[in-house]
Amino acid sequence: MLLKHNELTIRNATAADTPQLEKWWNDGRVMAHAGFPLGLGTTAGDIAAKIAQDTDENRRLILELEDRPIGEMSYCAIEGGAVGIGIKICDFSLHEKGLGKQYLSMLIRSLFEDFGYGKVVLDTNLKNLRAQHVYERLGFKKVRVRENSWTDQLGEPQSAVDYELSPEDFIDFAK
Repeated sequence: MLLKHNELTIRNATAADTPQLEKWWNDGRVMAHAGFPLGLGTTAGDIAAKIAQDTDENRRLILELEDRPIGEMSYCAIEGGAVGIGIKICDFSLHEKGLGKQYLSMLIRSLFEDFGYGKVVLDTNLKNLRAQHVYERLGFKKVRVRENSWTDQLGEPQSAVDYELSPEDFIDFAK
């Protein structure tokens, strides 16, 4: 996948991205929202192996701003013609700039139009109000809240919010 909009690029992760992904995935600040406040503790070899297994139905993506990696996305086909997605803007200085909404718009448009998926799904931590705001602006509908559905690395119970988006509800911010 290679998507471009102005100075934003979404591209497939490659083995050359392994050092950057290793840095991000092992940084507890970056990974805390996903339940890993101590980081993943993963190795470059593990990351390279995961990238090597990527397919058009399950892929890791790199987000670039003016050709500089600033974050990552992923998508994975699930049953029923749906696809699950995830996003992290890993450069904290670029939070609250509207970039997530634009990157998500680019990916979602491609998943609907180019790949033919009929629904996009995702979940986020109930405490992540900033992400929920972005998802709802894009047209995602809240499906359910899963109270205390998982436990983070520190043993703290966490709750998640499940969202769904259909093509007819999608509001594209990257036109």
